[in-house]
Parts: sequence; structure tokens; C-alpha cells
Amino acid sequence: MNEPSSSKARLHATVEGRVQGVGFRQFVFEYATLLDLKGWVRNRRDGSVEVLAEGPRETLDKLLIALQRGPRMSYVTGVNPQWLPATGEFASFEVRMTL
Repeated sequence: MNEPSSSKARLHATVEGRVQGVGFRQFVFEYATLLDLKGWVRNRRDGSVEVLAEGPRETLDKLLIALQRGPRMSYVTGVNPQWLPATGEFASFEVRMTL
């Protein structure tokens, strides 16, 4: 049985607000790892955080909800998600250098 909701997808999201210097990347890393997602998270020079994650669509939806909430010290003012087809290029989830 091939359910569309369980097919692999890619979520590319930019998170805005007070999201740097508050443990946001570590929060995303730990949650994405817990969900067994693949991809990366990084700070951007404009003060936002960028996330690229692949996995089952329903699991990515859980990550998206977590991005909207953020860790305790953060204050998320917006999340801009973009849905793309998964490429399977990632073997794990990692924190990347600031872009």
C-alpha cells in the first residue's frame, strides 16, 4: 500500500524572529534527529535560521510545527516553508556553518 502522506518529501524553511543565540539550531538538530530526518540547519547572516530536511511528509509536518514553536528562549515571528521532492542526498542531520 503506497499512501501519499507517507511518501518522502523535502522541507526547506526559513525561520524568522529571535532565533539566533537562543539554542535554536540545537533544538532543530535534536528534534530532527529524534524524528530520523535527514538534512541540515544553519544560521543566516540576516538573523534567520534556515532548515532543509527530508523524510516522510507527516514527519516533516511535525518538524514544521516545532519550528513555529521553537525552544523556550526563542520568539518565532514567521516560518516560510517550501515543499520540494526529496533527493535522498543526505545520510544524517547536521548543523552547518552560517551562510
